[in-house]
Amino acid sequence: MSGPLRSGPSSWRRAASVVLAAGWGRPDPAAPSLPAAGFRLLLLRRSQRQGFLPDAHVFPGGVLDAADSSADWQRLFAPHLGPPRFGLRSALPSRATFPVLPGDRLDTADNDPAALLDDVAFRICAIREAFEEAGVLLLRARGAQPRSGPASRLGSEPGCALAPPPDLEAWRARVRSDPRHFLQLCAHLDCTPDIWALHDWSAWLTPFTRPGGRRFDTAFFLCCLRKPPTACPDMAEVVGYQWLSPSEATESFLSKEIWLAPPQFYEIRRLANFASLSDLHKFCLDHALEGRERWLPITLLTADGALQLLPGDELYLEDSDYLENSLSTEKKIEEIMKEGKKFHRVVIHDRHLYSIHVTVPTKHKHIYPKTYVVAKSHG
Repeated sequence: MSGPLRSGPSSWRRAASVVLAAGWGRPDPAAPSLPAAGFRLLLLRRSQRQGFLPDAHVFPGGVLDAADSSADWQRLFAPHLGPPRFGLRSALPSRATFPVLPGDRLDTADNDPAALLDDVAFRICAIREAFEEAGVLLLRARGAQPRSGPASRLGSEPGCALAPPPDLEAWRARVRSDPRHFLQLCAHLDCTPDIWALHDWSAWLTPFTRPGGRRFDTAFFLCCLRKPPTACPDMAEVVGYQWLSPSEATESFLSKEIWLAPPQFYEIRRLANFASLSDLHKFCLDHALEGRERWLPITLLTADGALQLLPGDELYLEDSDYLENSLSTEKKIEEIMKEGKKFHRVVIHDRHLYSIHVTVPTKHKHIYPKTYVVAKSHG
């Protein structure tokens, strides 16, 4: 194995994504992989014209905007819920994680006392992006907020998305042109973003690929819905969508019907641990006080593919040099796999063939995917 390759400064942007898991109580008889109490995930197909992950199937999400942390949101949450957390469960103690990014800070509100906490702003961002990309409104009627006592019961049961307004496209155009209009839409509907339905799940940093490339620090939230809402792709950034169970999404990827980036594949395999929506939602509630880990995959280029190494793997290097570099080796994947035992990695054999190897224990009471290996002859 050789040292760093291709160093160079990256341009980092903070972003948020929401994994929508909807109950699917009456599965298609042609889909025996989905149990009666199972769930499906909303996957959006990005346009081929997009510069980042073109033609990929992704979870709804996008870049954090200043409007998402605007103090103007406080008026909408009032009078029943107030800053700083608006009924979200207690803040977690900060946990040191590798790496520290250029410009990392504790919270947006540290620089602007009037701004919303990141815990709130990132949720509003993910909810706004779900509306912009898919026309899904994860909102809660203001009258449904508790009028007294703790707000801990908010989000305690899977909810439902709000039906889209008749003038959906007009509102979406306004929000896309200026994210501040999302607050106006919520006020028009007498609703607030349902921040309580979004549970901390994970956080991913875009791995290094080339100097100066666009990279994202993305918070992933999990939202459980009783039934799948109607999705309306914007036909600009997003040109299609599918509701798929974890097993269906995996098979669609392997059969080249859809393409998934490694983090999405990893998360889909992680969600395959749950047999039902109720099990998944209960896990989210039980895990709520643990927060989320932020991971930087480190890419190891091999003679016949690549590995994305994750924290805990025996080859993972908590070295800031690898924030802007990759590893390389002249060995083949099979040789590398035979040499090790402590694995937390995604093996990329080719564009539509990944395997996941996990032998490390989980941290912070989260759950990791089971080892998942498919024969190279698949498809």
